Amino acid sequence: MTASNSPSAPIDPTTTDAWASLEAHNLELSGSLREWFDADPERAQRFSADAADLHVDLSKNLVTAETLELLQQLAREVGVEAHRDAMFAGAHINTTEDRAVLHTALRRPAEASPALEIDGQQIDEDVHETLQRVYDFADSVRSGEWTGVTGKRIETVVNIGIGGSDLGPVMVYEALKPLAQDGLTARFLSNIDPTDAYETTRDLDPETTLVIVASKTFTTQETLTNARLVREWLLRGLRENAGLTAEQEKEAIAKHFVAVSTALDKVEAFGIDPKNAFGFWDWVGGRYSVDSAIGTVLATVLGPDTFEELLAGFHAMDEHFATAPAEKNVPLLMGLLNIWNVNFLEAETHAVLPYSQYLHRFPAYLQQLTMESNGKATRRDGSLVTTETGEVFWGEPGTNGQHAFYQLIHQGTRIIPADFIAFATPNHALADGEQDVHELFLANFFAQTKALAFGKTAEEVRAEGTEGALVAAREFSGDRPTTSIMAPKLTPSVLGQLIALYEHITFVQGVVWGINSFDQWGVELGKQLAKGLAPAVAGDEEAISSEDSSTSALIRYYREHRQQG
Repeated sequence: MTASNSPSAPIDPTTTDAWASLEAHNLELSGSLREWFDADPERAQRFSADAADLHVDLSKNLVTAETLELLQQLAREVGVEAHRDAMFAGAHINTTEDRAVLHTALRRPAEASPALEIDGQQIDEDVHETLQRVYDFADSVRSGEWTGVTGKRIETVVNIGIGGSDLGPVMVYEALKPLAQDGLTARFLSNIDPTDAYETTRDLDPETTLVIVASKTFTTQETLTNARLVREWLLRGLRENAGLTAEQEKEAIAKHFVAVSTALDKVEAFGIDPKNAFGFWDWVGGRYSVDSAIGTVLATVLGPDTFEELLAGFHAMDEHFATAPAEKNVPLLMGLLNIWNVNFLEAETHAVLPYSQYLHRFPAYLQQLTMESNGKATRRDGSLVTTETGEVFWGEPGTNGQHAFYQLIHQGTRIIPADFIAFATPNHALADGEQDVHELFLANFFAQTKALAFGKTAEEVRAEGTEGALVAAREFSGDRPTTSIMAPKLTPSVLGQLIALYEHITFVQGVVWGINSFDQWGVELGKQLAKGLAPAVAGDEEAISSEDSSTSALIRYYREHRQQG
């Protein structure tokens, strides 16, 4: 299979027949979730679908069958399926950078047919060759064959990266932490705040620490700064604790540092053996890269078999998105529901509420995936968008969130669509006396979506004995949209399915809005300005004076109050 041509220019969704019909439908829509469920005993069944191991219930969203039909019509009119097929085929749908978008190729089985060839590159062959190198390295660390410079086994792997080189790996590690090899743990360093480097390394033994520096170009300021800080910490510790000599320093860097990068000259200049550098390609965006060599830390600590299972989960959702009919295509439907919520119900934020402590970093991961992808005001042809785009994604694990921000979701003045995620089987089954604690946990999961959907009427409040002004305070309007996602258990495969699900949801929304979900120019300006401000922050008075009055005043405040030592 070779790459196809890029899809045509974006279609303005507001000019389509479906958009006009959705606007009219929104004005005419009547009833409530209570009424819709009462009128249709099969509503839950008809508005639910399965994708791989995920069971997804959309019935508590503010939609009817007609709403979903019109949304699917919209998808057809703007070419979602054609754009999807172009992505899988390797067309250059990343128009501003003239690149293919092939994160889905990272999880294709080695025996996938037909083989994928893009721009003269044998994609499947290159992907699996890199994967095998990563697995061979991981096995050497896990077996104890790879040791530090003093001959001790590696006990801690420190992953240094930022953005997609950090958020994905740390989220997956936290989600699958029970599968880590005994005696081997991971830590993650991303923030350029020196506190992060200090706290990450302060109680580690340099002799048993391995560092992975993840930067495709090996130029990312935060990552390289932290890598140099950790290199100095490691060498200093080896000198003090193990009597490392100056002649042994080069060997120490080679034994304690590896890279995920394609800039082999810069990797070698840092002291890392280029043979221990694992690359990926320009058709893999950072926020879509956890299943590439960026996952080296995961393959090492969790094991190649676990990583393979994770990839299989990704691929299962890819296959569902690529082949399932529109009316049962879960990523398509969820992406279109987000369009409905944002552009017709005027929702501005989207909560993701995993009822699993192991997924506590999943909302943060989705923040980059969704907001960096679709936080755009121009379409892929350079024209301005014609609709609101993007959502503010946020969330925390239940039941913690119930005692924090759920009040706003239940009784606030804003509609906040929410995705609830839960698993039938716990990772750790515990009991409080006779009480199965996981059942208590899931009772909260079920109760919250029920309360948000159906609320509590004034009559029901009065029937409980409440009177006067307290009635209004204890009334719940209901009709707060939620989606429930369940799976048998949080496994590597299921986690891969969840990640790919949201990748494809994000894709669907981007196509409808006509934007390029695969560039991120918005992150560049601040980085460029930070480099230019460095002389001023260091005390160059001429540079300070050349800044705007607010920036120069803030820099002077910093200069006056910075305590040295």
